[in-house]
Amino acid sequence: MNPTIAICGAGGIGRAAALILACNNAMTPRIYIGDINTQSLNDALRWINEGQNRRISVETFLMPLQESNDEMDAIFQKSDVILDCLPGSQAPRIAAMAKKSHSHYANLTEYVAESDQIIEEASDAETGFILQTGLAPGYINLLACQLYNEFKTKFNNDKLESIKMRVGALSEHALSPYFYAYTWSPIGVATEYVKDAVVVKDYTRQLIPSLSGTETIIINGEAFEDNYTSGGAADLPKAFYGKVKNLDYKTIRYPGHYGWVKEKLKSIPESNNKSLVLDKLMQSIIPSVESDRVVIYAQVVGYDQNKNLRAIEKSYDIYPKIIGTKLLRAIQTTTASALCEAAYFLIHTNPKGVILQSQIEPLSFLNGPYVSEIYGKYE
Repeated sequence: MNPTIAICGAGGIGRAAALILACNNAMTPRIYIGDINTQSLNDALRWINEGQNRRISVETFLMPLQESNDEMDAIFQKSDVILDCLPGSQAPRIAAMAKKSHSHYANLTEYVAESDQIIEEASDAETGFILQTGLAPGYINLLACQLYNEFKTKFNNDKLESIKMRVGALSEHALSPYFYAYTWSPIGVATEYVKDAVVVKDYTRQLIPSLSGTETIIINGEAFEDNYTSGGAADLPKAFYGKVKNLDYKTIRYPGHYGWVKEKLKSIPESNNKSLVLDKLMQSIIPSVESDRVVIYAQVVGYDQNKNLRAIEKSYDIYPKIIGTKLLRAIQTTTASALCEAAYFLIHTNPKGVILQSQIEPLSFLNGPYVSEIYGKYE
């Protein structure tokens, strides 16, 4: 297929998505990539063209901070899919433009309020809108859905005790006292530490404070800590309501990080915008690094027909990977590949309205051409 795909945002994830699309033979797209900054666009275009191993057409366009311009409108009008890699606050604006231009749309944001706004406004759209389709939310939710399907089939039971989803975008090394380094855009990290998380607890959907449940988790013999953060559960708390006793999403970090963050939050007055203050504080202290890893774990637990408690679980530890001629960080490939898979799904199925994570057939998505290139075939 030869679709036209517009990517909004020329940062690390946007340019990674463009390169993955340009290098994977599943489609032969014409790609447009947009940003508010001319220098960022020039850098991204040069990087993509240096990295791609096919002669895929890639062009750039300037995006205004608000509303749109004639160039952006024209590109959206001829785009089969719009991939939104902008900060979550921009998602309702770009989604509204996609609906107006009759283009499919997919985004990455973990922002709950903005996602709810799009769900309401795009419910009657003539094109498909896949929301929260990166790594977390995104891949981790489909992985959990697949494990649920396997449990239901294997043990003939569709009522579970728990569904756990865990993801960490980590540096390969972490120093005291914060035990963390930025491996992607710092925008949103502090927000997910402050906004409430949606969980299912004792069959009841609840909002609970982020960072209110630090626990130790051992994955492949290595100890981490996890804690509640906002957004990563996508629509699963609602989709599995009545089917699971407990369901939650937690973000994985190295031991010691959450204790440091909670101490910093104590020093911020309640009257202040805590996420903004924490964001500035973290960025002033914590460096960004290039070497990274993504740790993923999902588990479903329930009873078999003999009333024995059983679990099915799956984990991944993903490191940087060469795409074309470029070495992409793990956070780039794991996030951007799921977004590209969403584009592939939208183009091939041509759905209408909003498609949430629980509504996608998980196995076909997990084994799709873009996701399986990074995560491997799901077996």
